[in-house]
Order: sequence, then structure tokens, then C-alpha cells
Amino acid sequence: MLATRGYAVKGPSSKFEPFKFERRDPGPHDVLIEILFCGICHTDIHQARDEWGGSRFPMVPGHEIVGHVTRVGSAVNRFKAGETVGVGCCVDSCRACPNCKAGLEQYCDRGPNFTYNSFEKDGKTPTYGGYSSQIVVDENYVLKIPANLPPANAAPLLCAGITTYSPLRHFGVGPGRRIGVVGFGGLGHMAVKLAASMGAEVTVFSTSKSKETDARRMGAKEFIVTGDIKSATSNAGRFDFVLDTVSAMHDLNAYVNLLVRDGTLAIVGAPAKPVDLHALSLIPMRRKVAGSMFGGIRETQEMLDFCAARNITSDVEVIPIQQVDAAYDRVMKGDVRYRFTIDMKTL
Repeated sequence: MLATRGYAVKGPSSKFEPFKFERRDPGPHDVLIEILFCGICHTDIHQARDEWGGSRFPMVPGHEIVGHVTRVGSAVNRFKAGETVGVGCCVDSCRACPNCKAGLEQYCDRGPNFTYNSFEKDGKTPTYGGYSSQIVVDENYVLKIPANLPPANAAPLLCAGITTYSPLRHFGVGPGRRIGVVGFGGLGHMAVKLAASMGAEVTVFSTSKSKETDARRMGAKEFIVTGDIKSATSNAGRFDFVLDTVSAMHDLNAYVNLLVRDGTLAIVGAPAKPVDLHALSLIPMRRKVAGSMFGGIRETQEMLDFCAARNITSDVEVIPIQQVDAAYDRVMKGDVRYRFTIDMKTL
């Protein structure tokens, strides 16, 4: 077993503190990764504070991991020591169900083995995430980080990047499509960059007027401050597709009404409580509401290569691990532009 250092919470109201635990020794198909950077996702906050229920403690969050390969198993043929690699939201799955066979491990019929707050395939060993010094992962769930992507900026692509890329690709976002992005934080700013690079005409809906310059710099053609009834009414029936990235409670019906006939609202933000959705927002124009998770391994690698070809990364603020509690509070206040990345050398 490998002695590993991390930062953990012991309960939903606990502060982070140093935590020692053991990783498994790498097997024939495993890759041992020294973690260099780990992004902070809003999901980390939901889980660490048990806002969705089902959290297991002690918890080491983190599923936006970039590091160096330090050792590979005897049967590994895709990676070698010294390479820069990534680990995203899951570290395994059943591999046998139709979804896994289709490269959609995130929708595994048995449930994917998440990078933290989950279990290994044995169903007993808890998974601990990227707020730690090292991680052991089967090579089939490890990603190649292109050389031109700075590791600290690339880390959030492993969740924020793929969580927005996947629905944009699935719902056919491209040239000639009018796209709305609701929320302009860690997910929203990636959605703008990606949708604009796909050729779509992007409009941002945000509560923060101060972010307009950034949104336009990243590719948005228009910026609308939410809460303005006149703006919402004047934009009704205008958008082919709306991507909702907001994790706070908000009115979904206002954004459904922005859609054209047969338009789709895709939800990737997950408020802690149920939200109301009125049938008459959907029925008159045959509108659709869909959910979307992060992408599978194949699609995540596609996204990384797409970003590398277009020099797209996340805008980050790099912090030491000792500031993670303060970073969580700042995320909740919207006080980050646009993603925190933890420098794991500070561990």
C-alpha cells in the first residue's frame, strides 16, 4: 500500500485538515500519478457539505486532476513515466453495460465509480480524490493532457470543460445556432469559450454586470443581466439552445421561454433543492428540458484535443491547499474568476 497525504473534511460542517491514508499498490493495468494541480468544482462543495445527501466521511474531494506519471503497471501500454496526464470525475465503471460499451461510462447502468465519495470496483474500498499527493487509476480512465495546455489551467477541463462540451456536442451546437448560457462562473465561462469556438452565436445571462467585459472577451456576442423582466420578455422565443450552469435556486421557466419551437434547455448545474417547472412553459412550442452529466473517457479526450487545437483553457486562480476553506466560501459568493486550482506542491 502507498502512504498518501491529503486534505479532508470529517463531516459536513468541518473545516479541511491534513489527512493520511493509503492508496493501493499499482496493479498490471494501473497508473500511479503524482498530483500537481486539482481544480475546485462546485460539486466538491455540495459533497463536502452533504447538500445532496449521501456524503461519506472522511472525504478527500477533487475530480479535476492533472499530474505526472511516476509508475505504470506491467500491462500498461498507453502511458509511460514522466507524461502529463489527467483524471476526471470517474475512475472506473462496470465496462459491460450498453452505456459503458458505447463510451458513455458516466451513465453506467451500475453507476460509475466516482473519483471520490464513492467506492472502488470491489464495492468496499472508498475512493479519495485529488486534494492529495498521488492517485492510482486504471489506464483506461486516465487522460492525456496535450503539451500546449498549462497544467494549472487544464485541470478544470476535466470537469468544467467536459461538463459543458458534452451537451454542446450532443445537441448539435455549431455555426448558425443561437445559444444562451445561464450563469458565468466556472462552468459558464467554459461554455462560452467552447460554444463560440464551435461557431455559435453566444449570449450570456448573468447576475453580475461586472463580468460583461470578460464574457465578450471569451466570445459572447451579447450579455444580459438576469432579473430584468423587460429583457427576458424581449428575448422570448429567440434561442435554439440554452445551457443552464447555475447551481443556486432560480426560475427555470424564464429560460425555457427563451427557446424557439423545438428548442432545448440543458441543465448541468444542480441546485440543492428541487426547482419548479411549469408544463405550459413546454407544451405550446414543443420545447424540451434535458439533463447532462460529464462526458465519457473517449469524449473527454476529444474535448482536451479540441481545446489544445484552439488554445482553450480555464481562467484560474491558483491557491495553496491551506486556503481551500476560504476558496469554498468565495465560490459561494461568486468571488472567483473563474475557477480555483489548488497547487498540490503546497500540501
